[in-house]
Amino acid sequence: MHTRHQRRVWLFGIALLVLGGTLAVLGLGIGSTGFESLLAAWSDPVALRIVWDIRLPRTLGAWLAGALLGLAGSVAQGLFRNPLADPYLLGSASGASLGVAVALLLFGGSAASMQWAMRLGLTGAAFVGAVLAVMLTLVLARGVQQTLRLLLAGVIVGVVLGAAKDLITIASADILQAIQGFILGSTGLVGWSACAVMAAVGAVCLLLGWALAPVLDGLALGEATARSLGLPLGAMRATLVVVLALATGAAVAQTGLIAFVGLAAPHLVRSVVKTTHAGLIVLSAAMGGLLLMAADLLARWLIAPQELPVGVLTAVLGGSYLLWLMHRRSARGGVA
Repeated sequence: MHTRHQRRVWLFGIALLVLGGTLAVLGLGIGSTGFESLLAAWSDPVALRIVWDIRLPRTLGAWLAGALLGLAGSVAQGLFRNPLADPYLLGSASGASLGVAVALLLFGGSAASMQWAMRLGLTGAAFVGAVLAVMLTLVLARGVQQTLRLLLAGVIVGVVLGAAKDLITIASADILQAIQGFILGSTGLVGWSACAVMAAVGAVCLLLGWALAPVLDGLALGEATARSLGLPLGAMRATLVVVLALATGAAVAQTGLIAFVGLAAPHLVRSVVKTTHAGLIVLSAAMGGLLLMAADLLARWLIAPQELPVGVLTAVLGGSYLLWLMHRRSARGGVA
């Protein structure tokens, strides 16, 4: 039985990778010129540049950002022992938004400065803002010992930093359009350098999350059980918070705020297979990458040659999925 269960987990992981590869090939052909650029890439330098420098890094970047959010979501849900926890729970989303608003305010509101800021400065500002927000949450919560205090501190930090971002936006209306684009989420500016950053951060976070998965397994059985294992919970909790902050910050810095991917990916994995947190973290990363890449392809294709903000699409699809999940669970409870 145990061997059969392991085989099912492996088959599910392979299926996620195969589906991801299939969508990646489709992503190379979706754009204003359609599959013509993909077919002509071997003989036309312009078509090759479109496929290699624009479509491929964007498609791969969408997968990497989704994988980071899926990984962060599984860590957050295990750390807080709450299936509704998401990667933005410690204030990282509000911190990233505030960092972007401050950067745009400093760069000025002209079109040229906005373009320069968007390409060079916003990713760093968003990452720094996300990490500083998590650090502020840790200071208010006085460490990571009490999960409830950490959760409440994250909510407070998120509200306060969000209000600060709104004040900056109101004071300088010129940055409204740029900050709105960041909040809605987009993979349009993801290039090879962004892919390299997300891949490096993702590899480190995946290794740390997988190594610390036994702590999450222990926490799932209760605080007392986790302590009885003899593990240094304080240090390991702090490391898991670092993993959560780095993964979320790296994804948000490159693609803006993408809703529901980090929340839905672990749910979808658990609905198919039952596994420990080691398997859940890896599978959630693969599922998150698949979800965001699929959403990005839909955003490019639905109203082509125009694009939908991918964050709006994930919010609609993810919200619909969670509503269906709540309805199904409540219906089961009613029958029981």
